Amino acid sequence: MRFTIRAAALATLLGLVLAGCAGPARSPKGGGTGGVATDFQHLPGWQDDDVAAALPAVWNTCSVYAAKSPGTRLNYNGIDGPVSDWGPICDAAHRLTGRDEAQARQFFETWFTPVALTGFDGGGYGRFTGYFAPELNGSRVRRGAYQTPLYRTPDNARDRRRSRAEIARGALDGRGYEIAWVDDPIDAFFLEIQGSGKVRLDDGTVIGLKFDGQNGQRYKAVGRVLVDAGIATLDEMSMGYIRNWMIANPDRAQWLMNQNPSYVFFREKAAEDVIGAHDVPLTAGRSLAVDKDYISLGTPVWLDIEDDPTVPGRTLRRLVLAQDIGGAIRGPIRGDLYWGEGHEAGALASAMNAEGRAYMLVPRATLGLSTPGG
Repeated sequence: MRFTIRAAALATLLGLVLAGCAGPARSPKGGGTGGVATDFQHLPGWQDDDVAAALPAVWNTCSVYAAKSPGTRLNYNGIDGPVSDWGPICDAAHRLTGRDEAQARQFFETWFTPVALTGFDGGGYGRFTGYFAPELNGSRVRRGAYQTPLYRTPDNARDRRRSRAEIARGALDGRGYEIAWVDDPIDAFFLEIQGSGKVRLDDGTVIGLKFDGQNGQRYKAVGRVLVDAGIATLDEMSMGYIRNWMIANPDRAQWLMNQNPSYVFFREKAAEDVIGAHDVPLTAGRSLAVDKDYISLGTPVWLDIEDDPTVPGRTLRRLVLAQDIGGAIRGPIRGDLYWGEGHEAGALASAMNAEGRAYMLVPRATLGLSTPGG
């Protein structure tokens, strides 16, 4: 089964293609570029992934959806549906108490329909990177090596709009926005890119930090700056390359950072779990940061990415859930895969930068298709 879903013509198309199926078609209200519906047998590698490993992420999403008003609308790249469509899905998910792979696969095939994401140009490919939760060294007091501040969101609009260069020159100093000071400005810069992490304070305590917003300035990839300047090639470019270049060129590191005027503000949280923008713990290898203007947080997504950082030369194909956002994640086919905490996760995240395709798993009820008991 294949049919194209365009956001502007979804209701009409569903009426023509899905005539006779149970449930009325929903009109699109969210932003998006639509997609191409298919079936699970056409998902590349679907039978090879341990989809049961994604169930903890599903259970976490269900806990968020259960607290929402039944009329809350979810957006699947322009396909619109109520969160209440997830009610029976979550009931079925909670009955899967084990990690039986066959049962998990049947669960997804029963309740969802894959929809290939379509980009602004009508194509199906986008860029996928990785991120992790770093741990920085810091202090509540500015002293000694701890000279780089991490800020909460400022109280007034003027301070919230300051550029990175202005902030680096001290525009926010002494205004009480500091959460902590850390000992490495490069680590602080990459913490912004990751969107969340931890700081081990000099008194031995550990605090968690979560993305809370940014300064409204347009994001500019510093890797592109290095490529355009002839310092690096596209094939060389990665987070690891950028970090190593900054370390090797400390006199130019701040200059490079300032080329990206976008600046991230954080919110302090408990350090036990790494919490994404969906307000649930992130699952290593199964949580994806997306642009929530196109994909509602909580949406299952099937990835088909050219390079798997865990096995060089192999395609990465796995089921994940959209559970986070990031300042650099913009557009319908743009994702950032969470790899976990620590140095090993950081190495995997740094190595991930490839093109690929993505398929939303949209509730069948949202598409007007029959469901068990429907």
